[in-house]
Amino acid sequence: MQFLHLGDLHLGKTLGEFDLIYDQKYLLEQVIRIAKDRKIDRILIAGDIYDRAIPPESAVRLLDWFLKELVKNQIKVYLISGNHDSDERLNFGSSFLEDSGIYLSAKYEGELKHLVCEDEFGEINIYLMPFVKYSQVRHYFPDEEIKDYSDAVRVILEHADIDPAARNVITAHQFVAGGGKAPVLGGSESPVVRQIIQDVGTVENIGAELFDAFDYAALGHIHSPQKIMREEVRYSGSLMKYSLSEVNSEKSVPCVTIGEKGHTEIELIPLKPERDLRHIKGPAAKLLAQENISDSNDFIYATLTDEDVIPDIMGLFQLHYPNTVKIDYENSHTKALEQAEFTEMAEEKPFAELFGDFYRVIYGEEMTEEMTAVMLDAAREAGVTE
Repeated sequence: MQFLHLGDLHLGKTLGEFDLIYDQKYLLEQVIRIAKDRKIDRILIAGDIYDRAIPPESAVRLLDWFLKELVKNQIKVYLISGNHDSDERLNFGSSFLEDSGIYLSAKYEGELKHLVCEDEFGEINIYLMPFVKYSQVRHYFPDEEIKDYSDAVRVILEHADIDPAARNVITAHQFVAGGGKAPVLGGSESPVVRQIIQDVGTVENIGAELFDAFDYAALGHIHSPQKIMREEVRYSGSLMKYSLSEVNSEKSVPCVTIGEKGHTEIELIPLKPERDLRHIKGPAAKLLAQENISDSNDFIYATLTDEDVIPDIMGLFQLHYPNTVKIDYENSHTKALEQAEFTEMAEEKPFAELFGDFYRVIYGEEMTEEMTAVMLDAAREAGVTE
């Protein structure tokens, strides 16, 4: 069996003031071409279909178009909800969609959705696990000890009676880590970043070993494409670059081939946007010189090194780069300001208070008591404080 693994489409998302529907359709057209050229059997979509719970009409129309094109080409679709989706809205019409080969699990109701397909080697079990909170899982299993997300996923899988000797595939939308290391963030997962700051090592983290019974785990939630512990536990990454921190990220779609038990091959097929996201840096005069302007239709983040603020600089840039998203400055003034802020913070303050001030400047919020206690333990162990 061969399938494509997508995740984190975030249909309806904007970049600054720019609507990305056109760009998202351009990339979904590439996915359709890849599927047709390679005679793909199925597509797994691992959540965050929309960017928000109530998506704009344009995003709903785009998903409708994409699914119709896949059905037209006899490609089956397995789709789950993510934390950005409204499970009730996304789940609407799911029973009717199955007649067209679209299998949707947007709301966990006490049982893992299980589908079976066949190829020349026999049966393959496909499991769909939408984004769940551990409080939801407690409701269905009151006699189980469920104190965090890892417990919740473990209990869900235990009650699914999965045969590790069979060929199994799962798609899930959770924060999965492995080997004591968190996954590399893409940068545009702003709600996820806040959760990681607060919850890694406590309730949010799910061990990749929970998916040992699966020949492939198609993950969503993290926007940077990557494997977790082993090649077959993988985040596909987001459809396109959604923040400056992803400027150097190469987006791709995993093409997965499952043969006999234990034989899984993965090929990452690049996705190329029509309008890329780029970061340019230097004096405004140099960046705007005609001989230095290239790919002017790309989304642009510009960092200016000019010492003085230039009036109406956004207007000037958008004459040459119409899709300029943001402009900031990096010069002696900004560096001095940064140094002054941290120097003032460091004067005659206890370590815990100093670290709390630093955290507030960086993240714009207060540290919790639990976070402060963990930080102090680490500082004492490192010999920074007594």
